[in-house]
Amino acid sequence: MNLSLLDPFAVAKEYPDILAQTLAYGHSTQVRYSYKGDYLASGLIDGIILIIDTDTNSTIQVLRDHTRAITSLTWSSCGRYLLSSSKDWKVNLWDLGTCKVIRSYNFEGPVWCSVMNPQNHFQFVAALVDNDAVFADLENEPKIAKLDTNPLGQPNTVKQSTLTATMTPDSNYIFTGTSKGWLNVIDTHSLQIVRSLNVCSSNIKNIEISPNCSKLAVNSSDRIIRQYTMPDTSAPIEDWEFELENRYQDAVNRLQWNALKFNHNSEYMCASTLGATHDVYIWETGMGSLVKILEGSNDELLAVDWNYRKCSIVATTMDTGTLFIWSVVIPQKWSALAPDFEEIEENIDYEEKEDEFDYVDEDDMNKQIEEEGDVIDVIQREKVDARGFPFVDSFVIESVPVSE
Repeated sequence: MNLSLLDPFAVAKEYPDILAQTLAYGHSTQVRYSYKGDYLASGLIDGIILIIDTDTNSTIQVLRDHTRAITSLTWSSCGRYLLSSSKDWKVNLWDLGTCKVIRSYNFEGPVWCSVMNPQNHFQFVAALVDNDAVFADLENEPKIAKLDTNPLGQPNTVKQSTLTATMTPDSNYIFTGTSKGWLNVIDTHSLQIVRSLNVCSSNIKNIEISPNCSKLAVNSSDRIIRQYTMPDTSAPIEDWEFELENRYQDAVNRLQWNALKFNHNSEYMCASTLGATHDVYIWETGMGSLVKILEGSNDELLAVDWNYRKCSIVATTMDTGTLFIWSVVIPQKWSALAPDFEEIEENIDYEEKEDEFDYVDEDDMNKQIEEEGDVIDVIQREKVDARGFPFVDSFVIESVPVSE
């Protein structure tokens, strides 16, 4: 569909509003969109990973190596590599050009989650069950380094474990969350804790950094999501300040939040629920106000991801593993082609004007265009699309027939 024919006000909408479709491709436990939003990776409970084309909603690749439930998925920025972790104690790096595992490492226990280094797809951080988190480099010989869990300046008398981890977009720092509510900032080069923040006294379940690196959200098991200002990572660590901006909670239903995600400019944030309701909540992060509740699921929701380029949100359910996709239904608006184009509801008899189809001299037309100064460049490629998003060159995954 030509983007010029769409309602510009509808296209500019930042969040989806209706349930568009459901996909039942096995029992999904984790979902993740590629950076360009062309593909959706769905990790199943039996260890299989499906690559789904978001335009056709068809499965184009099936990745088989894990033997137990997938716990996390991370795409590389180019869209060619995919990092997966599983309860089978293994972390795999997939090359989607061949759809084969090019790097793999077996740990001594199940993996809570793993996240790829945004600047080097051979490096990742993994949070392990009943063990310290690790930083791994698999480019040549595997190099595994354990990351400290005890917060900076705190005694070692209290036993803690790392439950979740993420990395800043510039890959200079690692953020980890502990079972005692501490947020640790680790320098990627020295692998030492350089800053610690006591967020709460309960488990930290998720840490999410917005794509533009302006906000930080921490989800804990005390049923509160805390939103902080993200400090400038290029500044000295001594100047960092984490200012608490908003606290998100449902005091009536006492909902637990399973997963959360920012949109591209961090103006909105969504979270999946665990409890009495089975919805996705969307907040405006400036004032912390609730703007939309996405309904439609009959099961409790687990993983959630936001495809802001196509304005859709996907979530997977706990009991059935069905994928629920909320999107925006955009009506065609032909009047966007010209300001004097008028849409009509039914056919009418049109009477043409006397000079409507008179001959226009081409030289006079070109002279008028030159005087107005409107020169249309048809050679250079646009830097942004019709919605204002920069164009991203993404790897094209070969589609193969998938048997039932």
